[in-house]
Amino acid sequence: MWILMLEAGVAFFLLVFIVWWTMYQGKKPEDQAPAPKIEKQPPTEPPAG
Repeated sequence: MWILMLEAGVAFFLLVFIVWWTMYQGKKPEDQAPAPKIEKQPPTEPPAG
């Protein structure tokens, strides 16, 4: 019976560890590239006709 409890404990630990490990992966805000700036163009008039 103690083997089942040990196995359940190890499985729970692995679950918590994997969730913790993946929560903090990825880029930090200071590592992200700034968004490209889009220049606003003046509206063009439709062609006459």
